[in-house]
Amino acid sequence: MSVQATTDPSRLGLSKGEGLREIWPFLTGMGGALMVLGAVAIGFSLTATLATVLVFGILLLLGGLFQVVTAFWGRSWRGFFLHLLAGVLYLIVGVFMIDNPVETAMGLTLLVAAGLLVGGILRIVLSLVERFDGWGWALLNGIVALVLGIAIWRQWPLSGLRFIGLFVGIEMIFSGLSWMMLGLAVRSTPKFG
Repeated sequence: MSVQATTDPSRLGLSKGEGLREIWPFLTGMGGALMVLGAVAIGFSLTATLATVLVFGILLLLGGLFQVVTAFWGRSWRGFFLHLLAGVLYLIVGVFMIDNPVETAMGLTLLVAAGLLVGGILRIVLSLVERFDGWGWALLNGIVALVLGIAIWRQWPLSGLRFIGLFVGIEMIFSGLSWMMLGLAVRSTPKFG
């Protein structure tokens, strides 16, 4: 008998939500905590931006160290130089991000603005030219992306200091909301047994 068959809730006479039903207070509490942290990140978007850049820099630094060490362990392998080069690149970028978090945040924000501008223009043009199924939604998506890209670009470099923290905060709020809604939904599932 496979592990899948023994852990399938329907084979045990349980509904899929019943296992989660027991931890619904944790799910709703975690969702509420994420929403509060998201609101704090939005309120202190400069601090959240710098913290996000620093954490990402540390992760790149650690990833680079692991890659360099692993490359040296397998130095007889034909891919040694590729992995060594990638590890060194991660190290350099990680150190740069940690040493220059403000410049990194501004550069990443400008890159996101450029991506939104180009992506928005492409969506608008292709949706108007091709008129595929759902082209109106693609057109709206393109317009929103273009407007966001212009707004970020017009406020740059100031937007670079707050943009990443703002978006991290918004993501945390919506993530927290989804966890909270899941907790409330499984709370109301009927109990079997």
